[in-house]
Amino acid sequence: MKIAIVGCGGMGNVHALSYVNMPDVELTGVCDLDIELAQALSLTTGAPAFTSFETMLNDADFDVVSVTLPSYLHKEYTLKAAQAGKHVICEKPLALNLEDAAAMIQGCEQYGVHLFVGHVVRFFPEYVQMKQAIDEGKLGRVGVIHAKRIGSHPGDVRPWFKDFEKSGGVITDLMIHDIDFLRWAVGEVKSVYGLNQRVNDIDYALVTLLFENGAVANVEAFWGYQGPFQTAVEIAGSKGIIRSDSQKSSSLHICKAPSDSEGRRFAEVPQSPGYASPYDLEIAHFIQCIRDGSEPIVTANDAYKALEITMAALESVRTGKSVQLKTSSTLEEETV
Repeated sequence: MKIAIVGCGGMGNVHALSYVNMPDVELTGVCDLDIELAQALSLTTGAPAFTSFETMLNDADFDVVSVTLPSYLHKEYTLKAAQAGKHVICEKPLALNLEDAAAMIQGCEQYGVHLFVGHVVRFFPEYVQMKQAIDEGKLGRVGVIHAKRIGSHPGDVRPWFKDFEKSGGVITDLMIHDIDFLRWAVGEVKSVYGLNQRVNDIDYALVTLLFENGAVANVEAFWGYQGPFQTAVEIAGSKGIIRSDSQKSSSLHICKAPSDSEGRRFAEVPQSPGYASPYDLEIAHFIQCIRDGSEPIVTANDAYKALEITMAALESVRTGKSVQLKTSSTLEEETV
């Protein structure tokens, strides 16, 4: 299968390195308005460099395009690719508002191409294990979740991140990872309350999600942290607690509540999943879905629903009030 990339920044390089190491896949073009970025990725991969997407459409032979551009350009280039009959692998967030996201999904359906969205957290082994623990009933009824994702401000390297109209800020760009994971693992969200402070190089958010099943999650995201990038999740249920902390030597710990016969103490059982690049797993999965027509682990509608929760959080930040979400529905139902 032949692939092209539009957007040769950080995520463009991540996608490119996955493709060049993938069997039966050929990278046939890389494109960026910044000729230096395009040429640098061309040297790394051997794929021809372009500064015009239209020229790449005309001159390069490919079946799939990775859209790894800044978020505010996702809609424009996804629809251009769809019109040209190319399948699309788009980085998250799908778009910066629900209208654009719906147009992207409907446009790809109209032109008969697949649309995949890079919610890569679903491919991190420790997050997969947390969902499995919930699905298998190991935690009992899920009650309270705490999640955080913090790091330096990406706008220090890519200034567009500091423009809220182009990035959507820390909630839309960073917290959406945990929003999508928690919806996948815990269930649909009923209401959202958000706080967000943006001052200079600081963008901090704390969002509370109330799920339809009664679970509550406090989700934290922070751009401007002076230490290393880190993530943590703790999920407490009626039968036990599961936690993951990227700063711990073992990435996943399950604390089981002992039976009375064991005495009232907690036994902590670490689980250390083997490492494989989640991006490699994600992109290989999307390519396989194109080949055999199978349903992806994360659908375009999943990406739409994660964005819907994100937009509710931003509305709550603006109004200072909790925002109620519609009951579970698909994009098709919402647009009828």
